[in-house]
Amino acid sequence: MQEQVKQQHIPVKVYRTDERLMIAAPMAGLEPENMLVEVTHDSRLILHGDQRAMLKEVKELLVDEWSVGVYHRELALPVPVNAVCANVTYGNGVLMVALPISDQTSPARLTLERVTPTHGEHKGNAGHLATCVQT
Repeated sequence: MQEQVKQQHIPVKVYRTDERLMIAAPMAGLEPENMLVEVTHDSRLILHGDQRAMLKEVKELLVDEWSVGVYHRELALPVPVNAVCANVTYGNGVLMVALPISDQTSPARLTLERVTPTHGEHKGNAGHLATCVQT
């Protein structure tokens, strides 16, 4: 049996504070540079992770119920957000997205910078909404 590439549906937890909308999504086995977070003009969130590699040098694959990537999920955001000022982190196989709540949606396409081989981040603000770093 050969390993099959499967696009996987990502379960999410979405919660909010007065200032931020947060999304947590398990996306195990990826490297930071293989992930993309996008907020569109029409207030949709897109989470995407590309597959790193197929199993190498496996003599015989006996059961194939899970693979690393391709991950993809799109969902409507419940409130307008400023994606330019978003913070995104990836560690322990979980992608965390913190989006400042806004009067209108500001779209952005966010990639992660590698911190370690299995950890990445994108800093859009320094924890204070007034110090948003717009690039």
